[in-house]
This record gives sequence, C-alpha cells and structure tokens, in this order.
Amino acid sequence: MKPSFLAMLLVFCTTTTLQAERPNVIVIMTDDQGIGDFGFAGNALAETPNLDALYAGGVHLEQFYVSPVCSPTRACLMTGRYNYRTRCIDTYLGRSMMDPTEITMAEVLGGAGYRTGIFGKWHLGDNYPLRAIDQGFDEALIHKGGGLAQPSEPRENGRKYTDAILFHNGKQVQTKGYCTDVYFDAAIEFVTEASKSRDNFFAYIPTNAPHGPFHDVPQELYEAYKQKDFSPILMRKLKEGQLKSENDKLARIFAMITNVDQNIGRLVDSLEKLDQLDNTIIVYLNDNGPNSARYVNAHRGNKSMVLEGGVRSPLIVHWPDGIEAGTVSDQVGAHIDLLPTLAEACGVKLAKKHHVDGLSLLSALQGDQKKTKERTLVIQSHRGNHPTLFHNFLIRKGDYKLVHPSGFGKESFAGEPRFELYNVNSDPGETKNLVNEKPELVKELADLYQDWFKDVSSTRKDNYAPPRIVVGSPHDPVGVLTRQDWRDGTWAAGANGHWLVNVDSTGIYDIKIVYDSAQVAESVQLEFGKAVIQGESPAGADEVVLRGVQLVVGPQRVKATLSVGDKSRGPYQVIVTKVK
Repeated sequence: MKPSFLAMLLVFCTTTTLQAERPNVIVIMTDDQGIGDFGFAGNALAETPNLDALYAGGVHLEQFYVSPVCSPTRACLMTGRYNYRTRCIDTYLGRSMMDPTEITMAEVLGGAGYRTGIFGKWHLGDNYPLRAIDQGFDEALIHKGGGLAQPSEPRENGRKYTDAILFHNGKQVQTKGYCTDVYFDAAIEFVTEASKSRDNFFAYIPTNAPHGPFHDVPQELYEAYKQKDFSPILMRKLKEGQLKSENDKLARIFAMITNVDQNIGRLVDSLEKLDQLDNTIIVYLNDNGPNSARYVNAHRGNKSMVLEGGVRSPLIVHWPDGIEAGTVSDQVGAHIDLLPTLAEACGVKLAKKHHVDGLSLLSALQGDQKKTKERTLVIQSHRGNHPTLFHNFLIRKGDYKLVHPSGFGKESFAGEPRFELYNVNSDPGETKNLVNEKPELVKELADLYQDWFKDVSSTRKDNYAPPRIVVGSPHDPVGVLTRQDWRDGTWAAGANGHWLVNVDSTGIYDIKIVYDSAQVAESVQLEFGKAVIQGESPAGADEVVLRGVQLVVGPQRVKATLSVGDKSRGPYQVIVTKVK
C-alpha cells in the first residue's frame, strides 16, 4: 500500500524542518601548533585576534587531550576511537594508513544528509580505498601524505607552500596562492554553495600550517614578526647564534599561525553574510604539541612528548544558538570525544554496532557541570610497526596522571618502565613525581593501562598490520606509491623499501619509476609479486617506464631498486597505471 500524499508531505516537511534546525559543523585543526600559541592563552607575541574572539564568544575546554603526533590524532578525531583500533599507529612508513572499514565523522554526518568537505591535510592514506573521498567526504581539496614538501607530493611541486600542487577529488590540480589561503577559499566556497542549496554542511579544515619546513611562509607577516624578540617564550637557554636562528624560525612559524587566524576571520565573516554563523558549530583544536620548545602555559613538553605540553590542545567551541558566550567547563576531554559530541549536537544517533571510545561533551560544553564525567583516558604513540607495552604512554584518571615518557622516536625502551605520577590539577608543570608516595595508585593506573592495551590491541585480526593499497581499481586508476607508505625503509637519501598492495584486476599495466637523476647509468629492477622486470636508466635520467607489465589479481609485494656496482637505492615514487 502506497503512503497517502498527506503522509508523504508530512514526512517531507518534517525532514526539511529537522534539517533546517540542525546546526552546521566546521572543524578547524592546525598542524604542530602549541597550546600556548594564542593571545587568549596569555602569549603577548601571538597575534590571533579572530581565535581570541571565538574563545570569548564560546567555550574553551581547559583540559583537552590529543595525541603527541599528527596521524594518530586525526584517526581518533575522525572515528571517535583510539587510533590503535584503526591500524593508524604512526605518521609514515605505512603506519599512518587507517583501516577503510572505520566509520568516519564524514560518513556519520553525510549519512544524515550533511554535505561533507575536507580542505587541507588528511594524512590517513593517499590511495584507494583510504582517501578522504573514499571515507565519506563529498568534496576534497588536499595535499598527500603528512605535508607539502614531503615524499608524497608530486616531484614537480618543488616543496612549495605557495602555488602548490594539490588534489581535488582525487585529481591533481595546480593552485594559486598560499596553501592555507587556498584551503579556506575552497571551504568558504563550499559552505556558500551548501547554504544557497539550504543543505547542512560539515567542513573539515585541517591546515598543514604551521608544520615545517619553514622556507615558504606569508612574507608580509614574516617581516612583521622578524621585528619581535621571541626569547621570553623559549623554554630553553640558547647561545647568541642559536637564539638568532630560533628567533627567525619562530617568526616564520608565527607568520603561518597568524595567517591561519586571518583566514578564520574571513570564514567567520562569510558565515555572518550567509546568516549561518549562529547556527554553525565552529570547533578549533591543534593536532599535537608545538614543533619547538616554546611557551605552553604552565606545562612542559612539546610535540612527540606525552608530557602535558605535547598532548594538551585548546578546544574552542563556538555556537551562538547552542552555547552561551563565556561558558566554562572542567570536563576532561579528548580527540576521541568530538565525533560523539558533534553527532549528539546534530541530532544524529550512532548505530548500535558503531562502537566509539569517546563520550559526548555536549552537556559539559553547554555549562552543565552536574554532568561532568570522571573518566580514564589513555594516550600512547611511538615509532614502529606495533605498539610496545608501557612505551611513551600516559593514563589519566581524575586529577592523577601516570606517565612513562620514554621517547617517541624509538620503537622500544630498555629495562623496566620508569613511571612518573603527577597530580596535573595541582601540579600542571609535572614537577613533583609522586611515584614513591602513592604506590597503590601507581599499581591501579598501571593495571588499568594494561587492560586498555590488551583491549585496543585485540580489536581485529592482525590488529597492527597496515591496510593494503589497492591498485588497478576503477576508483583510482593511477596508483602512486610513495615513501610515505613503504614498509621497511626510511626517508633518508639512498634508502629503499617495499609496498604491500592488492591488485584489483588482472591486466596489462604501465609502471613508471620516478627517482633523482644520477651522473651514471643504472640498472633498474622492479619486483611485483612473483614478477621481476629489468630495465635501464641512462645517465641523467630521472624516470623510466616499464610498459606492458602483466599483473594478476591479489595481494602483492612491490619493490623497485636502482643500482650500479655494489651501490643501490630506492625510487622517489612508483606509479602504476592499468592500460588494458
């Protein structure tokens, strides 16, 4: 029996009304910016008037945690789950690719009728089915890998932030202007088009600024910051020559920070003109601690550290229709909380089988201190193909934090863990170690951490094996393999590694191997599964194309090697294209 016209009209009107009442969502996340790099944080050198205004006009969660490095934070943010559940455990060498079965914030909001767009840094996989456009985003203007000027970018980009080569919905495009300006231009166009169509929108703007390198920054702002003395915010003593170098570096970093702030001002102005500002949730956060040792409020530490300065981020939430200006909250929050928080704010129920680790912060953000929840929160990150028990981790419960700051850059640590225990409420600088005074609490927190570690490590079969890159798929016909995702190499000159791929369809492929030119001829060898193909690179050449390579369906291991005599090296990229 077909529904009556009246019933259909009622459903249509109800849906339209609900959509109109739902807030829009914008999440802005900067890269390697510290908790103290803002005017509202008491930094007199930082010029961030637009973020200061959002801070004053919304709520700032004072105790908000992220991971100490970027890809893990991005996985937690997108899924509401600890990144160790998602296969994303590091930032490169195939360890930053997120499992494609994970449900993202874009998929949650997109499934509820929101237009979804990302503008900036994804860093959870560059190839199908791992790209942002495969994971719920309708519109994407991004760079590849962890940043511009990294091995994942097209070689012809030349490490530029200005007039950079980006990727629009999977296709390479040449842009004009400074990258941060380009991202915000695209985001403003996106929200404008959605508003004209009366569609709710979710815009995710994760800038790669102020991540290094720092050779290409907004020049006018850099010239202004060069006149400032940054020594008051440095967290270590430096000699005169070092101080001059660090001052120049910080002038460049803060030029990038203020440029982001200016773009946020442009975005807010656009929302006002569109009459969308009051009904738009604007969320601002950082992805980890600062990329140098500098002012981090009362804390200590910086990027990669599990001390507070490395894992604390501001969380500004501005939503005039839903949050009273100046609201405060003592709630401890984290990156895993944003998905459930925004879903609740948008009236979107998560599926029963959709397990998240985070909790909704909505009531706390709206000032209901009665619903502040004590929680146990774990953060852990370090190099390597799999996590190591007790390595570079923290667990916080209530006011207390047990931490083993054993260093991000190593895959493991020697000997027994040397725990530190702090009351981060009364001792935010983590200066008084309470391990010997509270042994029972140390044991309780260590036991809770081990339970967490066992849980997240058993989320799926082969929990820490990376997802395979798919080549030969009609969804991504040109597969570009880069050092970002090879498995056993490094980014050092002369290094080599292999990729784990899955060939989607049997056929004939052309395979281009791209590399830095050499003054002598080299032999080229491509191992693709069981096939071994030989080629030659003349002196001065920087690429070779192996044509008509027969590939078969299934999982394959790929490795390319250039060699002369007893010396060998790996390529810059390997590009796999199906021709028939």
